[in-house]
Amino acid sequence: MAIRDIIRMGHPTLRRPARPVGEAELRSKALRTLVDDMIDTLHHAGGIGLAAPQIDVPLRVAIIEIPGGRTRYGEIAPMPLTVFVNPTIEVLDPATAGYWEGCLSVPGLRGYVERPQHVRVRARDLANRPVELELQGFLATVFQHEFDHLDGRLYIDRITDPTRLAFEEEFERFILPET
Repeated sequence: MAIRDIIRMGHPTLRRPARPVGEAELRSKALRTLVDDMIDTLHHAGGIGLAAPQIDVPLRVAIIEIPGGRTRYGEIAPMPLTVFVNPTIEVLDPATAGYWEGCLSVPGLRGYVERPQHVRVRARDLANRPVELELQGFLATVFQHEFDHLDGRLYIDRITDPTRLAFEEEFERFILPET
């Protein structure tokens, strides 16, 4: 297990769609090592999600772990560390809500992004078992944000009002107190 470098906006891997994980590859030691490294990297960085392209591995793999509790987004239910291989998202209701998003690959910035708030996620886990979740609210946003990385997209691509992009310090000083 190792902590890997998180690549930042401007690196070409972040702008390319990641390739699906093949069935034989799903059972490989290399994939398990990658996931272990992603977990170490996520914990070291203090994030709640990480996609393989963020550590310069263009595979459709993401991990999400949400400690839960009281946050600036309200009370959030915890989600144990979960691995998503070849995930897809289906929008169940197109109604949107917005959150101020940040990203380990876009350090120091926050941007207001509106996304659908009711989605279904389908994926495989490392044992090749199906994973299916129906998510609403903030959790729906988290999953869409992470899985965007697998399609070569960053949250800043989804900002519709460029005046709602701020440096982290200014966000905490001027915007967060108003929300």
